[in-house]
Amino acid sequence: MNDLNEQASGNSEDRTLAMITHLSAIILGFIVPLIIWLINKDKSDKAFLIDQSKEALNFTITLLIVYVVLTVLAPFTLGLTGLVSMLVWVVSVIFFIMAGLAANKGQRYRYPVAL
Repeated sequence: MNDLNEQASGNSEDRTLAMITHLSAIILGFIVPLIIWLINKDKSDKAFLIDQSKEALNFTITLLIVYVVLTVLAPFTLGLTGLVSMLVWVVSVIFFIMAGLAANKGQRYRYPVAL
């Protein structure tokens, strides 16, 4: 099992692309992580990039599920889910930035909450 502080074997290009993958999820959701993973999933020399794109993809899918549940619950909570959605978004942006910074350093980042 890889430790968060363990240096990955990814080259500079892979680290930069992994960082972009995490940060792009702030605006574009699961689209960029999915594309990066699909393009590189069969390349044995891209282990770091594959790992980080899967990690970002799993987290964005988890967020999508959370937002769907909050949307379904919205009529029953008198708008309270709107506040919860904003809080989830702020926390997710913080996690995406932390992941991007770690990936840029070549560290494998694990989101605290992901399916």
